[in-house]
Amino acid sequence: MSGNTTGAPAPPPAGPGNGPAVSRGEFDALFEAVRTWGRWAAADRGAWNRVTPDHVRRAAALIRSGTIVPLGRPWNTRPEADNEKPALHYMSDLGDVEAPEPSTYKDFLAVDYHGKGVSHLDALSHIAYRGRLYDGRAAREVVDVGGARFGAVSALGPLVTRGVLLDLPAVLGIKWLEPGRAVHAPDVVAAEEALDVTIGDGDAVLLRSGHLRRRRETGPWNSDAASAGWHVDAVPLLAERAIALLGGDGDSDVRPSPVEGLHSPVHALAVAAMGVPLLDNLDLEALSAACAEAGRYAFVLVVAPLNVPGGTGSPVNPVAIL
Repeated sequence: MSGNTTGAPAPPPAGPGNGPAVSRGEFDALFEAVRTWGRWAAADRGAWNRVTPDHVRRAAALIRSGTIVPLGRPWNTRPEADNEKPALHYMSDLGDVEAPEPSTYKDFLAVDYHGKGVSHLDALSHIAYRGRLYDGRAAREVVDVGGARFGAVSALGPLVTRGVLLDLPAVLGIKWLEPGRAVHAPDVVAAEEALDVTIGDGDAVLLRSGHLRRRRETGPWNSDAASAGWHVDAVPLLAERAIALLGGDGDSDVRPSPVEGLHSPVHALAVAAMGVPLLDNLDLEALSAACAEAGRYAFVLVVAPLNVPGGTGSPVNPVAIL
């Protein structure tokens, strides 16, 4: 039960440290500096092309205890400050629709998952910048009412690679990063040193801000307005490390956005420039505890999105294996 007993969303604190501010011109230069267009023949798989069988074998060697930690949040059917389009779940057969024996029980699921309430994967067709998807494809030419003909989630398939948890609250000795707190490149380097882990090529990087712990203890808030996440000045370091996937317990972007005229600049850099799919709204609390107990912050990460032809992403329940 939430610690917020008033029933109202808990407001984020004033004065979020989401800066420094970035001009549109500075952002465009950064976009050009990190983009990887033309690099892979299977362009709609983007940075997942980096993960080879050798990466999978090296990741598998990390398994020691066999501990399995699911990272997806529960299917969220409750309207709240951060879930204005709740998922649907209802029973469509209570043993009274088909022939009587054996009795059958069925349910229906539906969701508008690109939001704050559902753990999901963003495919490369989800984000365009200046009208262009990853690899320079014109969004209006390849995405229409029938779905995406480039960068669909069905092109990605499953991913098995090394995951790295950047547990910033654990490093800083706090319960969570307050909404609006930006994470910068020096934070990554400090976390690597403190957690004795180094991000490498083909890795999946998961940022724990403590978002879910704060939500459980203080109640939901409008995380479109304020949430901890990456500042764009951290992206060149992630690009240099040649990551395959970026995710977290928020949606990766610090909010409010520090970039003039862009609501989700890290989405634009990761997805549209670098071809790096995103995992949004994970529950990293159990993984934080498991990594602390194991004394290591690298593990096998398994991501198996739904095979939706034309889909711009998928609800997902990733699994970490230690």
